[in-house]
Amino acid sequence: MAIGKPELLDAYDVIVLGAGAGGMAAAVVAANEGLQTLVIEKTAYVGGTTALSGGMVWIPNNSKMDSVGKTDTTTAAQTYLEETAGEGGGAALRRVFLREAPRAIDYFDRNTHVRLTPLAFYPDYYPDAPGATLGGRVMEPVAFDARELGDAFKLLRPPLPEFTLLGNMMVARPDIAHFRWMFRSPASALRVARLLLSYAIDRISLHRGANLVLGNALAGRLLKSLLALNVPVAVNTTTARLVKEGDRISGVEIETPSGPKILRAHRGVVLAAGGFSHNPDLRKRLLPAEAGLHSAAAEGNSGDGLNLAQDAGGYIPDDNVSNAFWAPISRFTRADGTPGVYPHTVTDRGKPGMLAVNADGRRFTNESNSYHDFAQAMFRTHNQSPTIPAYLICDRRSIWQYGLGAVKPMTLRLAPYLQSGYLIKAPSLNELARKLDVDVSNLVATVDLYNADAARGTDSAFGRGSNEYHKYVGDPANEPNACMRPAETPPYYAVKLYPADLGTAAGVRTNGDGAVLDRNDNPIAGLYACGNDMNSVMAGAYPAPGITLGPALVFGYLAAMHMAGSDGVEPRV
Repeated sequence: MAIGKPELLDAYDVIVLGAGAGGMAAAVVAANEGLQTLVIEKTAYVGGTTALSGGMVWIPNNSKMDSVGKTDTTTAAQTYLEETAGEGGGAALRRVFLREAPRAIDYFDRNTHVRLTPLAFYPDYYPDAPGATLGGRVMEPVAFDARELGDAFKLLRPPLPEFTLLGNMMVARPDIAHFRWMFRSPASALRVARLLLSYAIDRISLHRGANLVLGNALAGRLLKSLLALNVPVAVNTTTARLVKEGDRISGVEIETPSGPKILRAHRGVVLAAGGFSHNPDLRKRLLPAEAGLHSAAAEGNSGDGLNLAQDAGGYIPDDNVSNAFWAPISRFTRADGTPGVYPHTVTDRGKPGMLAVNADGRRFTNESNSYHDFAQAMFRTHNQSPTIPAYLICDRRSIWQYGLGAVKPMTLRLAPYLQSGYLIKAPSLNELARKLDVDVSNLVATVDLYNADAARGTDSAFGRGSNEYHKYVGDPANEPNACMRPAETPPYYAVKLYPADLGTAAGVRTNGDGAVLDRNDNPIAGLYACGNDMNSVMAGAYPAPGITLGPALVFGYLAAMHMAGSDGVEPRV
């Protein structure tokens, strides 16, 4: 099979636009069901934002939960979603997702190279809500050896450099602790030595480390599945329009060096182009003005799928609680001159000795809440007091132990970060306040109160460390509160935080088979959507880790099965 520049046929059964998790999932299932399938990707890489992500996949009541000693029911998950995502937009599709998700994941496990394993402890984001669980629903990709991809490995989108070591070495979540303890634990030192040796061997013949984890492992496993099924993937290929015959979408027109070319799709076209994170017009229309253009999504997610769908009669609903999934990011310029953003999700913000303040020098939210909730708090507070940018502050002890944004833990040389202006350093809180241009007396008082609370182990302002999710993003070795300790070891450091989308939630309305609906909520024949081109089943709520990738895989599967005529052809909602 050809990956990159395949020789294209005039017609296929299924054409998928976009090679992220949703698109590749739809293509893999379609091909496995016997349909001749083509994947078209606008960028030079396969993987989309999935390859940059943590790769978590939320699948309630999955069949593997008992392997980590957990149990679940669809009823409990439904109760949880009713509490955290409501009964408004997306409710019907959420029920489809809960019913079909376990079966979809079992299908991938039986028929593809995708392997997911549940995590024994990874709480839902609102662990005290009815129906919540502390583990088992969140699944992560099993590590993948990229050497299995052969030459196609070069087409897999690399992870963010800031989430690797030594430039191109990926590190699994459990191994982060080993790196922290490598000078104090013989077992950790041995583990780190083995990882470094494996990476050194990879670099002799490969362009980066081959031990893939997180979202890169999921994207790699999906790509391996496409290879095994001989599905061609055309990269650097732009789709100009959808071809419509009568009331049916019958193919696509792509741009080629020799001019436009029409490709027929007998069963259907799947829109999986990643949403509109990098489309200024759609951002202006659908996202808060304060968000600007900040995004942590892959650069190819520029609204192509949504524009194609709307031209074909589809529409974007207006009943989402949020039109994007948010996180605080810090901005910097890499050594090669390219701009970078660092998503402050779980690595630093909730750790002991870290606190976030606004221009008034006051804390404005619980730093250990989910990244989506944290960024939403930035938007809310900014209406009363300047909070964009906000400032994430820590002392010397915490930046060494946990890092700060793009500054990795145990970084010996901070000069490049200081010289570029990314990292702000001061010998005292008073001087740090002046450098940040925040209220000096308020900042000193805020840190004094934080330090006193940390010593007692109770956050009097926001209850930080009071639930199991807070403890998950904190440091369990820190007592009496996993999320707090006094920030009192100068010098002090800070980075500026801005709200940015991790991906967009607003997409075209679909039914339970992933078919795109017109404004009368009738399916547009031959047109499907999944991933971020499909309006979020959570309608912009963010109740748990993996609530974007979980539905992307599941509705990619459902769309493909519907096109294949497998499991019935009647819409599920």
